Amino acid sequence: MSERHDHRILVPIDVLGAASIPTTVIDALASIPVVLLGYHEIPDQTSPQQAQSAHEERARAELEERREAFENAGCAVSTRLVFTHDRFKTFERIALETACDSVLLPNPAPVLETMLVAIRGDVNVEHVAELVAAILTDTDIDVTLYHVASSESGRKRGETALEVGASVLEAHGIERDRIHTTVVDGKPTDAILEAATDHDLLVVGESRPSIRRMIFRDRAERIARRSVDPVIIVRGEYLETDEPATDE
Repeated sequence: MSERHDHRILVPIDVLGAASIPTTVIDALASIPVVLLGYHEIPDQTSPQQAQSAHEERARAELEERREAFENAGCAVSTRLVFTHDRFKTFERIALETACDSVLLPNPAPVLETMLVAIRGDVNVEHVAELVAAILTDTDIDVTLYHVASSESGRKRGETALEVGASVLEAHGIERDRIHTTVVDGKPTDAILEAATDHDLLVVGESRPSIRRMIFRDRAERIARRSVDPVIIVRGEYLETDEPATDE
């Protein structure tokens, strides 16, 4: 299976919370390098060192089991293990440290046949489309590029952005009959969530990237929390924190 190195996805998983990653999602990410972040959120009164001393052996065993699942699918995977007081800050920091351009919320996915990609008119459409192309490679997944417009001029910009995205997908070998484009009017969050009910995987970008804006703290967070499907959030720049981590 071909491998692309211009994208990397952070996959956080609560290793002591019996969380699992759907096989369908693992297979879809097989051509993209993955950073598997095993984390365990701890109370404020517990230090990361205390938690590591008490739980590291079990946490590493759980993380290793999930790493093997990605390797068996042919994925290039590295791992990190963190005991943290704030999982969102940790996701942000590790994504920055490991140069991950997106983060996956691995919700249940019994089947993975269709993908919804929410595109704003002012995002780097080419980058998002190239990431989507890397996921679609070697799969039969159909994709809908989706834009929510608030005005007629916004609709025209959205149509242009979606055509750019479709052209990038085609340039990367994705057949045109697998690519659909849709522009609708409405409130972005509600419209995206409604459309997502007819798809198996959702790709969204953060609203206004800022080094002070923590991951999931904007529209992408609300979508991710309300969606029952796996969600890939394409990130921007994040503030590096000084929270300790254990590398593997």
